[in-house]
Amino acid sequence: MITGQTAAESEMLEIRCLLNYIFETSGYDLRNYAYASLRQRLKAAAFSARAGSIAEFHQIIRGDGKALQQLLSSIATGVTGLFRDPDFYAAVRKKVVPILRTYPSIDIWHAGCATGEEVYSMAILLKEEGLYDKCRLYATDMNESMLQKAHSGVFSSSLLQHYNDNYQKSGGKETLSLYFRRREQECCFSESLKKRIVFGQHNLVTDSSFKEFQLIACRNVMIYFNKQLQERVFRLLHESLCSFGVLGLGRGETLKFSKIEEFYEPLDARQKLYRRLT
Repeated sequence: MITGQTAAESEMLEIRCLLNYIFETSGYDLRNYAYASLRQRLKAAAFSARAGSIAEFHQIIRGDGKALQQLLSSIATGVTGLFRDPDFYAAVRKKVVPILRTYPSIDIWHAGCATGEEVYSMAILLKEEGLYDKCRLYATDMNESMLQKAHSGVFSSSLLQHYNDNYQKSGGKETLSLYFRRREQECCFSESLKKRIVFGQHNLVTDSSFKEFQLIACRNVMIYFNKQLQERVFRLLHESLCSFGVLGLGRGETLKFSKIEEFYEPLDARQKLYRRLT
């Protein structure tokens, strides 16, 4: 510790050095993640690696590429699930689907898709609304291992009852079992459900817009970012959304007080669905 520094200041410096190293060696820029939650995750990872400090953990990361990948996976892992927040999907059925019907073709972006459950939820919804065949769903995440899991379309059968409950609450029109096949302890989504989904690596922190979309879902991603990074991502999403397109955020996220707020109107404020005005 530098003379005159508090323990908290010293730890903050150690974290900053580690984040700089991660960015320089892997391209993952975590430097503008919300400090409190990032610190908590780094401390937990250091504890798991039996490191006595962030500085000691930094040395472990330097000497073990596998440890770095494990750390990135743990930070990137978001909370997700099939038809998670059922009221959101009920609102999409009621308020977004009529808008989507007006387009001859539909591009949808799930930004920060994690292990893919929410993009499969959207695919099921679109099938039931008769829109799936004119849609292309782009599911992106910065973490390659999570994308591989998403692409596999496999989930644990132990989650089936919970997922079925969510599906019913979201306004599901069929039975969830129509969309997957069960094998022992796993369930795998059908190929017909996966055929319009494109999985790809994309980093919201460092990458640019790659297409124009009619609907963007970026849910429960920006809660991990500080204000500066949130604004950067909001700009990216705004640039990627067509005029009068729809943006869906997570329950704890909002466009209020952002620099792009003036360009949107709430389509369903409670469910964090916003429509671009121009």
